[in-house]
Amino acid sequence: MNTKLLLQDGTEFLGTSFGAPHSVSGEVVFSTGMVGYPESLTDPSFKGQILVLTYPLVGNYGVPDPVYWESEKIQISGLIVSQYIDTPSHFESKRTLSQWLKDEQIPAIEMKDTRFLAQKIRNDGSPLGKILISDHISFHDPNKDNLVAQVSAKEVKKEGKGNKTIVLIDCGSKENIKRNLLRRGLQVITVPWDYDVFASDFKFDAILISNGPGDPKMADKTIETAKKALEHKVPTMGICLGNQILSLAAGGDTFKLKFGHRGQNQPVVLEGSKKCFLTTQNHGFAIGEMPDGFKPWFTNGNDGTNEGIIHTKYPFMSVQFHPEAMCGPFDTEWIFDYFIERL
Repeated sequence: MNTKLLLQDGTEFLGTSFGAPHSVSGEVVFSTGMVGYPESLTDPSFKGQILVLTYPLVGNYGVPDPVYWESEKIQISGLIVSQYIDTPSHFESKRTLSQWLKDEQIPAIEMKDTRFLAQKIRNDGSPLGKILISDHISFHDPNKDNLVAQVSAKEVKKEGKGNKTIVLIDCGSKENIKRNLLRRGLQVITVPWDYDVFASDFKFDAILISNGPGDPKMADKTIETAKKALEHKVPTMGICLGNQILSLAAGGDTFKLKFGHRGQNQPVVLEGSKKCFLTTQNHGFAIGEMPDGFKPWFTNGNDGTNEGIIHTKYPFMSVQFHPEAMCGPFDTEWIFDYFIERL
């Protein structure tokens, strides 16, 4: 089925549909990485976005069991690839990528101009776009929606056993964050983004604010919880969106990046050293103004933007990248241990 991607500036890209046969709109972004499309597609941080994968071959190892996903369903609005492979070969493959997309009603395009499209996004910034297949729809900016409220958990859930209890504020958390915490012998209490843990009847030793989609300033209830955590001196860690939320709670500010950081090969430099780590990232916003009492922890090796903050006195810290990265790299998984040692 012939279809097209239409950008807000009028640019059109023609292609062939291999997903669900209906139209969608969203923000068009690209991600660099040779593998990991099942993890990317199920990452709640991609909510509202049309994802362009820059690696040309996609679908060649099929779709694994849901136990390996980062959430219970596909989160992207649409998918764009250069070459779709409909004959996967992998012992864990349960179905083709095309079938998975159709099962979950997600449109997808195979087209030959993904290199030019990625370069256009780098030069002009992430545009609004729409995949047009069956009907005409309007452009829609997902960053004007409270996407965190759409992807957050709806109820409190307790898992694991241990002497220490950590509250995971789910702003669109990837499953591997929880896996890393449970593997380290912690009890994990997952709560919705707007849940007031300080009004609850359970005791906890620390708070972790997860990743998530959209503008961090939309997550006003989570920001209020983070403010209380700082006031009560509760050890607090943030990941990705959680990095921005912690900064806002402490009096800092955030801004929207031109085209964001998305992929498995983002370099971050540890402040005060020459150590550089390879990281997985997925965000369109970043910290602009540093909050009082904090100092930069990591810096992006490509554009010099902030990649993490840490308090000069108390156990408050956050990172813009994903230390729980699936499907890798695992260079920064030590961040979890560093935080847990300071509970």
